[in-house]
Amino acid sequence: MKFKFWGVRGSIPTPGPDTVKYGGNTTCIEIRTGDNDLIILDAGTGIHALAHTLTREMPITAHIFITHTHWDHIQGLPFFTPMFIKNNRIKIYGGLDPMTNESIHRALSVQLQYSFFPIREAQLDAHIEYFTLKPDEPTCIGNARITPTLLNHPVLNFGYRIDCDGQSLFFTGDYEPQVNIYRPGDEEYAEFQFFIEARREKVVSAMRNVDALIVDASYTDKEYASKQGWGHGTYSAAIRLAADAHAKRLFLTHHEPVRSDAELDAIYEGLLKTNPELGFELLLAQEGNEISL
Repeated sequence: MKFKFWGVRGSIPTPGPDTVKYGGNTTCIEIRTGDNDLIILDAGTGIHALAHTLTREMPITAHIFITHTHWDHIQGLPFFTPMFIKNNRIKIYGGLDPMTNESIHRALSVQLQYSFFPIREAQLDAHIEYFTLKPDEPTCIGNARITPTLLNHPVLNFGYRIDCDGQSLFFTGDYEPQVNIYRPGDEEYAEFQFFIEARREKVVSAMRNVDALIVDASYTDKEYASKQGWGHGTYSAAIRLAADAHAKRLFLTHHEPVRSDAELDAIYEGLLKTNPELGFELLLAQEGNEISL
């Protein structure tokens, strides 16, 4: 199994001279199994460049797993050109929003409304199917087993574990480890803390011993102090998660749109200096990088 980053930026695309090294496209990861099954995690703007590489393989079957439906994770979907070509099969997977009771079909249908896009869904020539996933219930694509885990974010968000041919990967999508909203002296503090710790143990268990762990690490600890509840994690929280899960490699992703390549380099060097003995390989996700497991 191998995977490639096509988009590693969070919130909004940031093309320009200051983001050439790490990339300016929003989240998209291509996975290829040993049998060359195509699995795509999220459909940010990075999926557009991925689409161009698929023309020589058509007709294709693409399995697109959406972590959640915030714009930076779905905004490239209408520009995934295989959807416009006959004989391609596009299968889109995601959760059921408990607030709206809307399925993952909304991720595409909303964007293809008359007011927002010049092409209607009925005009797409590929065969498109939608699959609603439930937490902890795996889906099999060939030899790959994809298991969704519910993770904390201000909308329903799945992390996905992919197991295939003895190799494994876990991607969090957007993820903020839960914090206790009560103070230690409050009556509700202990009960809520128990819930947080039980929830975290379930998350750690879901990503246990993976060969590659890809985690939302948007903020420094200092930045997080003013952004708690926004739905994103810190570099230090991602490192603790990887250590507890005994991951072999940790990739930090969802880079803040205001971060330049130079700033990301400085943060990375600082992380290596302050964490000299991690027990796993620490890397920043970089657009265009392909990793074989």
